[in-house]
Amino acid sequence: MGGVLARTRTPVVSGWFTENAADGGGFRLLGTRCSACTAVFFPREDAYCRNPRCPGGGELAEVPLSPRGRVWSYTDGRYRPPAPYVSDPAEPWEPYTLLAVELEAEGMVVLGQGAPGVEVADLAVGTEVEVVGGVLGEDAETTWVTWQFKPVGGAG
Repeated sequence: MGGVLARTRTPVVSGWFTENAADGGGFRLLGTRCSACTAVFFPREDAYCRNPRCPGGGELAEVPLSPRGRVWSYTDGRYRPPAPYVSDPAEPWEPYTLLAVELEAEGMVVLGQGAPGVEVADLAVGTEVEVVGGVLGEDAETTWVTWQFKPVGGAG
């Protein structure tokens, strides 16, 4: 009577994104905004405002970040990174695309992998992309979820 147990979907970093944004926006990166200077941070900041020009004393509130942005830069990872990167040397290395994306409203640049199927040939500086959920890896019990970028209406 054995059955297949469902894997638990677990964020690779807790609190950095949501798969069900409260504003109905689906998958969104989560940052924090300082109430004193309105600076936005990603990765999130929960202790103090990192803006050196901030007058200080502001509360940091969680905010969903823009779901879209434009490619600022990109490259491909064609080799297995050295330690301390952890990977199974017995498994074949899978090349991936890495994007630096300037988020639409915030104007900040965020790094992330391209979604499956997104290749360097699909991209150019200025290409509009959206943030989507993706799988970084799986084991017997867990699906490790992360963010990825894919061209709007395009590859991936």
